[in-house]
Amino acid sequence: MKRDGSRIELLVLDVDGVLSDGSIIHGPEGFELKRFNTKDGFGLNLWKQMGFRSAIITGRSSQAVTTRARELGIDPVVQGSKDKAKSLGSMLEALHLTADKVCVIGDDWPDIRIMRGAGYAIAPSDAAQETIAAADHVTRNRGGHGAVREAIEHLLSLKGLMERALAHYD
Repeated sequence: MKRDGSRIELLVLDVDGVLSDGSIIHGPEGFELKRFNTKDGFGLNLWKQMGFRSAIITGRSSQAVTTRARELGIDPVVQGSKDKAKSLGSMLEALHLTADKVCVIGDDWPDIRIMRGAGYAIAPSDAAQETIAAADHVTRNRGGHGAVREAIEHLLSLKGLMERALAHYD
C-alpha cells in the first residue's frame, strides 16, 4: 500500500549513498572527503524556502557532513547513530512532530526500519533492493547524483507546490 507524501513536513536524509555517492576518501590523519551534489543542495535550499525542514540521521560521523549541513541549514543532524529508529524517535519528540509528517530517504539496510516507520519513504535508484522494496517512491537518479533534488521535486509535486516553487525563479 502506497502512503500519502503530501503531508510531509520534515525530510530525514541518510548521507552515504543518499547525499553522497557513497564513496569515502581517507586522507592523512583520518581526514575524510565526501562528494556532495550541488543540485541536491539547491533542492534542499528550495525545500527550506518553501517552509519545510530537513534533518540528517547517519551511522557514520564526519566533519564533511557537519560542514555541508551547516552550509544548507540542515538541523537537526545526528551522526554516529547506532540505532536510527531510536534517533528518529528522539528527533521527532524534540521537534514535536509525528512520524506521518516525515519522509525518510535511505539507500541501504540500516535505513529500512525508519523508512517503514515514516509517513513516506524514498530510495535512490541505486539503493539496495530490500531498501527499494520499503520505499513509496524510487528516484531515477542515483544517490549523490541528484536523487535528493528529484525527491524534493516529487514531494513538492505531491503537495501541489511546484508552480509556487518555480515562481521564485521564473
